[in-house]
Amino acid sequence: MEQQNALFDGARLTAEHKERIRRTRIEKLLKIDPHCPTDNIVALFVFDLPDREADAASHAPQVDGLAVVFTDRLAVYCNGALVRSYAFETTTDFRVQIAVGSVTAECTVNGEPHLICRATKRFAEEIAAVMKQVSAYVAGGTYSDEYLQHVARYCEKCGRPYLPGSSFCPRCAKKAGVIGRLWEVARPFKWYLFTAVILFFLITLVNLVTPSLNRLLVDGYITSPTPGTVSMAGFIGVIASMAGVQLVSHALSILRNRALIRSSNHVVVSLREKVFAKIQAMSISRISQRTAGTLMHRVTDDTVVIRDFITNVLPEFVQEVLILLFISIYLFVYDWRLALLVLLPTPFVFFSFRFIRKKLRLLWRRRWSVGVRANTILHDIFSGIRVVKAFGMEDYETKRFDNISAEYREASIKASNHWQTVHPILHFLIGIGEFFVLFYVGNRILDGTMTLGQMAQFSTYVSMLYTPLRWLSMLPQRLEDFATSATKLFEIIDETLEIDDKPDAKTAPIVGTVDFKNVSFGYDNTTDVLRGIDLHVEPGEMIGIVGRSGAGKTTLINLLMRLYDVESGSISIDGIDLRDFSQEALRSQIGVVLQETFLFAGTVYDNIAYAKPTATREEILHAATVAGAHEFIMRLPDAYDTQIGEKGYTLSGGERQRISIARALLHDPRILILDEATAALDTATERQIQDALQQLMKNRTTFAIAHRLSTLRNATRLIVLDKGVIAEVGTHEELLQKKGIYYNLVMAQRQMSKMAPKKV
Repeated sequence: MEQQNALFDGARLTAEHKERIRRTRIEKLLKIDPHCPTDNIVALFVFDLPDREADAASHAPQVDGLAVVFTDRLAVYCNGALVRSYAFETTTDFRVQIAVGSVTAECTVNGEPHLICRATKRFAEEIAAVMKQVSAYVAGGTYSDEYLQHVARYCEKCGRPYLPGSSFCPRCAKKAGVIGRLWEVARPFKWYLFTAVILFFLITLVNLVTPSLNRLLVDGYITSPTPGTVSMAGFIGVIASMAGVQLVSHALSILRNRALIRSSNHVVVSLREKVFAKIQAMSISRISQRTAGTLMHRVTDDTVVIRDFITNVLPEFVQEVLILLFISIYLFVYDWRLALLVLLPTPFVFFSFRFIRKKLRLLWRRRWSVGVRANTILHDIFSGIRVVKAFGMEDYETKRFDNISAEYREASIKASNHWQTVHPILHFLIGIGEFFVLFYVGNRILDGTMTLGQMAQFSTYVSMLYTPLRWLSMLPQRLEDFATSATKLFEIIDETLEIDDKPDAKTAPIVGTVDFKNVSFGYDNTTDVLRGIDLHVEPGEMIGIVGRSGAGKTTLINLLMRLYDVESGSISIDGIDLRDFSQEALRSQIGVVLQETFLFAGTVYDNIAYAKPTATREEILHAATVAGAHEFIMRLPDAYDTQIGEKGYTLSGGERQRISIARALLHDPRILILDEATAALDTATERQIQDALQQLMKNRTTFAIAHRLSTLRNATRLIVLDKGVIAEVGTHEELLQKKGIYYNLVMAQRQMSKMAPKKV
């Protein structure tokens, strides 16, 4: 199969890369059919599974397949031969079917379904994009190369797929590269780091003085041949000098640690800001591909690991390397043969790390993965604690958390056991040189060529040499822990934004004219949720959106808020394409009241003020009054300063909805979106909320989705969505007279109301 992964250096394909993919596939086609005309090719895509019938006969697990879309037909080649061809004049309805582990492309020829090809899931996005564009092309549209954006992207080294929008492989990321990326984040705080490095040098030099003082103390005073002539002042002076050296060393260490703590915390805060900002900038679809627990783990736990690495591991590494370097130079100058004996086991030990690194990395990543799952489960339990208690599932959730905790425990034990089994052996091998030192020094003392002071000095230097060697033997474990967290962070930071502002994005005030022009959209490439939507809305109109579940009602308002970008067509406000607005300017002028109201943990006042943090108290009281919330708020224990708990569950559904409406009123949007704003309320509460909503809708362009169709009687127009298209448009009375889809929905609701049991 063609090697796609070598063509990528970013999450989005450049024009050069697109052309290279196209050229590679055309070359493959010409090898199959040298006389094939290439000037009328509009698209080419690959597949790797045989037909179901052929699979049974040949038992071939995979094939080398190529499908070519010409201007007049679609040709399918398999293992170097043309197997089928479909002329567009007799072929319609190009589509894909997603199965378990595979995708099937199909079409309709003269009313009968026909197979185009089958492929594994790695090609699903691209094939689905091609089928969608072929359908549009056959219907008279144009063809673009955007389908190439869906080419499956894989890491060149390990072959694992990149996450959507990412060209970063955490498994194969080089540690040096990760540290280099970390330096880019730390660059603004470089002076703290440079100060720490200088202090490292000074501390190392100061510590190297101690062995020389030991030698002076032993040879000059303790083992003096004439003890009675020893100067007590000199003796005390040497001891005082040793104490002074230690004092200076510790003082410098305090300064070094303060510089590192300041720099590391700056770096961690900067990383958290980058990750948090990137997560907020990501589209809803990208965020939904990861659990809340995973994202929280990256913002909090992974950044703590990096902080500890900068504060503890990195400074120790620098210090130990400096000590190792200086003492090694001294030993080689003093006696190079002895130095070789001391350091002889070291290369073999560090070379052995290459054999255990892969296993260690897998174990550490496994532990990280299980830890994220544990956080996710914990987050879900706490977030849904009302549901847990409502169904009496405390014991079940306890067992579920116990199971994941046990899995994390086993993963941690397995990783630690592997390391603790290997590390003592390596630790012993590193220290073999000490036995050579004992033999060498003992012989030198016995033959009188070395004094006890020299022995003390030399032994101290050797001990100081083995300390960094033993510390460095533990570095792989610490480095893997750091690299795992750092790569996970940079995976988020490097992810490409699906929805991003243009450099010259507009911030113009909105009047409220909205136009949908031939809008089509699907959450994936297999199915269009909306197709060919055309709608013009004047400022101040109230548009009711009606349809069965899955018709595309919520998708329509999601596109209006630009939570997703349209795939074809355009949406404009006041004649300006949504994609030309800055997201902040657009959404700051759109208000939303949802069926499931979300309130933040805090006071009632804070939740209303969330829409406009600079609002005065009078503005907030006015918004609450207009929304019909002021009266019940004043009955709360602390009125507007009452703490409402997480998600506002201390309030009733109607009370939460009124606060949500007050928040939207304070926001003062030019376009208002009501998504089933009263669906979860009883009839009496709904009437009260409707009065507040009428106040909210005055002089605003409003789009309202309602479960109870009777609440849309006052809409300027109703649009009825059916299977992704606008099936009916008109007022409530006009649509009832048509006796179409809307009429049937109203009659069904009336019938359900008659069947509902009456209250006694």
